[in-house]
Amino acid sequence: MEEQGWTQVVAAATRAPSIHNTQPWRFVATPDRLEVFFDRDRALPVLDPTGRQQVISCGSAVEFAVVALSAAGYDGEVDLLTDDGDPDHLASIEVTGTRPATDEDRALAAAIGQRHTVRAPFQPRAVPPELVDRLQQEARLHDTWVKPITRSEEEVATVFLISRAEEMEQGDPAYREELERWMRTDPTAVDGVPVEAVPSDDPHTRPSNWLIRDFVVGQREQHAFLPPGDPDAPPPEVERPTVVLLGTAGDDRFAWLQAGRALGRLLLVATATGLAASPLTQALDWPATRTRMQSRLSLVGHPQMLLRMGYPPDTSTGAVSGRRPVADVLRFEPAGS
Repeated sequence: MEEQGWTQVVAAATRAPSIHNTQPWRFVATPDRLEVFFDRDRALPVLDPTGRQQVISCGSAVEFAVVALSAAGYDGEVDLLTDDGDPDHLASIEVTGTRPATDEDRALAAAIGQRHTVRAPFQPRAVPPELVDRLQQEARLHDTWVKPITRSEEEVATVFLISRAEEMEQGDPAYREELERWMRTDPTAVDGVPVEAVPSDDPHTRPSNWLIRDFVVGQREQHAFLPPGDPDAPPPEVERPTVVLLGTAGDDRFAWLQAGRALGRLLLVATATGLAASPLTQALDWPATRTRMQSRLSLVGHPQMLLRMGYPPDTSTGAVSGRRPVADVLRFEPAGS
């Protein structure tokens, strides 16, 4: 493949979601393959000391690259954790041939540019069960599983653990300092979380059982007095998103990469069908609450990602996080290097 082709593939790969939009990846391209590496310079030592969530992010970038290759008419074979002695060498994508792109290839590639995290409340319209079934089938292609959180006792347990983890994080000065380092007020920022992409209101005030991460804790303007609302007005409708848990049998780097590939695939399928999503990962940030979730939900395997999914609001601003230029993350090498 020519350098221009790899540039386009990597541009698509970098549209993958990453924790705090850290974009913890770098790429090396030769004429017949793309190597994917973990960039330790973009680590989150407080929130993600093992690198689990950032490796998942890199796995999603691998999947986005594969989708872009398929849409361009190429077959790509993925080798995870190539045995070359470099622990940060996460994957190799080899071009093995050409073939006509399918309608699905093109639809998923188009979804790469459309997908973004939506933290606003979703519409009350329910996600069709057959779509959830499809997401479960897609996850199995990468040896992962998707469990919808539908039973009341599972929801109660999961909601409690999310709330407990959020409380622990907000009480940790090191966590708050690290979070603030990745918040961005400049709309042209190429990484981090833009403030316009997160709700300005306290997530605890949202009429929803599912508590999204509070990105501006400690910075939100406090009001000494709020006038009472209209006592005759109907209460706000409670948000009831579809919540799914993605998990793996193992819990090592290979499993994290598989989870990332599955996550990337699920998000593109969801986007192509009109859905939006946002992570609910607080309970998975902390080993104690992650272990308790595994126990409380009687999971056979390890939870890797919790997602709320639904149809985005008509008034969604669609704020999209920035991305680093491809030239900053991609290096070309000649064949045989």
